[in-house]
Amino acid sequence: MAETGKSVPKVAEDLGINETTLASWVSRAKRARKATAEDRDALIAQLTAENAALKKENKELGMERDVLKRCMVLWVKHPWRTRPLWPG
Repeated sequence: MAETGKSVPKVAEDLGINETTLASWVSRAKRARKATAEDRDALIAQLTAENAALKKENKELGMERDVLKRCMVLWVKHPWRTRPLWPG
């Protein structure tokens, strides 16, 4: 908006988004520009820690998925499966 001279409502309409959403984004961007170096460093440290935790969780979930896949293969191929699961 500062670059184009267009108002928030006009830009929001051009983008096809809610005017309030765009105004919120503009406000956040202005605050981010005013942030100190310490604030940025703290945010980067927080995001780095969160990223590491998410990578760890993703790896664990992948391993769990692989174990479940192997279990299903064994269950499907196991000979006792051809018998009825319960009497009657």
